[in-house]
Amino acid sequence: MLSNTANPIKQVDAGFALAAYREMLFIRAFEQQCFDLSTSTPPAIAGSIHLCAGQEAIPVGAMAALRPGTDRIVATYRGHGWALSGNLDPEQVLAEICHRKNGINGGRAGSALITAPWAGFIGENSIVGAGGPIACGVAFGARLKKSVVIVSFGEGATSQGALHESMVFASTFALPVIFICENNGWSEMTASSEIIKVDRLAKRASGYGMTGVTVDGTDPIAIRDTVAQAADHARDGHGPSFIECRVSRLWGHYNRDVEHYRPKEDRSKAVENDPLTILAKRLRQSGIADEQALEHYSIAVVREIALLAAKVAGSAAPSPADARLHVIGDIKPALRSTASLTNRRAAVETTYIGAVNEALRRILAADDRSLVYGEDVGKAGGIFGATRNLQREFGVDRVFDTPIAEAAILGSAIGAALEGFKPIVEIMWADFLLVALDQIINQAANFRYVTQGRSSVPIVIRTQQGATPGSCPQHSQSLEALLFHIPGLLLGLPSTPQDAYDMLRSAAEACDPTILIEARGLYQRRGEVIFDKNVEPIGTARLVRDGKDLAIITWGATVPEASEAAVRLAAEGIDVAILDLRWLSPLDQESLFSIASQCQWRVLVVHEANLTGGVGAEIATRIAARHSESIVHRLAAPDVRIPASPVLQAALLPRADAIVNAARLLANGAYPLGNV
Repeated sequence: MLSNTANPIKQVDAGFALAAYREMLFIRAFEQQCFDLSTSTPPAIAGSIHLCAGQEAIPVGAMAALRPGTDRIVATYRGHGWALSGNLDPEQVLAEICHRKNGINGGRAGSALITAPWAGFIGENSIVGAGGPIACGVAFGARLKKSVVIVSFGEGATSQGALHESMVFASTFALPVIFICENNGWSEMTASSEIIKVDRLAKRASGYGMTGVTVDGTDPIAIRDTVAQAADHARDGHGPSFIECRVSRLWGHYNRDVEHYRPKEDRSKAVENDPLTILAKRLRQSGIADEQALEHYSIAVVREIALLAAKVAGSAAPSPADARLHVIGDIKPALRSTASLTNRRAAVETTYIGAVNEALRRILAADDRSLVYGEDVGKAGGIFGATRNLQREFGVDRVFDTPIAEAAILGSAIGAALEGFKPIVEIMWADFLLVALDQIINQAANFRYVTQGRSSVPIVIRTQQGATPGSCPQHSQSLEALLFHIPGLLLGLPSTPQDAYDMLRSAAEACDPTILIEARGLYQRRGEVIFDKNVEPIGTARLVRDGKDLAIITWGATVPEASEAAVRLAAEGIDVAILDLRWLSPLDQESLFSIASQCQWRVLVVHEANLTGGVGAEIATRIAARHSESIVHRLAAPDVRIPASPVLQAALLPRADAIVNAARLLANGAYPLGNV
């Protein structure tokens, strides 16, 4: 229930109330300084910033209930108050907002993405509602330490699917997450009352199986005590809580928002609900501080902020030479087998999916930090059997089923990785990545870059793609080009049982987010696998077949088709080389150019994904840039959706017959018809 701000402050709370007032004053003055710097001529802060005036009591009260250095914070993009209350250096925070070299992220994060996992501040998040799934993953580690994770968000975020998924996830696993909704009455520029049709958002908590309360967001004492209860509840293993803090937004949605849409009456009510004014009145009424003492605090804070701003103004801008650094970490060398040479097992025949299963088993056995989870991967062993029997061997804490919630699965993997785990998560179909790309592209791919290499998220995402008979257009897409475009991700597509095994083991040792796209159509294909051989490093292509007349560059599901075509072409006297790229990010450009040169720069690039905007176009461009007289042709699925009918699929996909026809013409110096 809402606290009564008219009540006097109890003597036992006097010291905290006075300290809270000073801290709230500091945050307000800090935000005022940010506003002034962003609207000066010329502006000292580029772009938009989102300020928390009116909401200062929430982080101040909440942080007073937490354990510094142990508990974790995931903040909204309106999170400067959380960063300051979370014990980050104010000078580094202001320098970051001003895009300076000495900013906590070296100017890479700016105002809305300040990130410092090493200090317990997992970070702000400029994507509405996206912090919830990450908080769940951080809570995997927090649960072991009897600590808690707070994730803050505005009431507008409660309309976001990712936040909904995170609350389902947190309740499912009884995670120690405290969801704090900073309800300021506005969902960006739309009155929240026009969207939210319940009088208290906390009522929704019961639908997730968690406790929900509404408190006065201007009262740091009420917030402290409520968060303390929620923290005790979580530390005792009882799971998450939802705390709705009612506040007012004193300023606009962002620094240049003139609020033309906002009624004057609403602005007036917001001023009346200023937490600083309310707390100052209570301090005076309770005899804790008089007007002179409060004025002394105000003067001291203004001076402190002015000194801070002067220091930041004199600091250096980032070096342009550093702009390309810390996209991905160093690629680790090949893994070495622990078995002696004399005891190494001979090759074992197994299926592609069997090789995946064995790789997962060995990864789990070798590293206690490894987790394997996703939809149906635990008890059932996965829809394709990739995780069969793993839960039986390693237990439900390390191999487990999740709700059908891709954003929560991927986001929780990020949070878990930040806490020292090595998560391997399965997304059942690559098509399902599309409902949660934010957690891959806006979240995972950014951590190393934004933190200048101080933090990374070594997660592995397993999925499968491609057309098989009967698969509808929502289960048959080849999506590697989308991920190939994103800096900060490692991307591989194994085509053989040996590579399915080797590449997964290599991915588990990587220090950056790695996506392995398996080929569903190859899952039951058998081949010999040496489980104890040295595993090749990430980013190496594989020469499938040597030749001199024509190079076929391919990966994934089309590798067997290219191999069949090469045998048929050899019978015609055409000597074809096949290079399986395997890893698209990083791309083995040296092997690519070497095989193209060996084949007189006559190259056929084959992939199952649609032609336009595909990886083949990038490869063709690089080869053409390297050798201006090269002849490069692309053979791919045309720019249509992939139908379920086997007859229609066969008419669209680049199978062996189409590869033979294209290669035959290209080897003779002619461009094939069709795809180019």
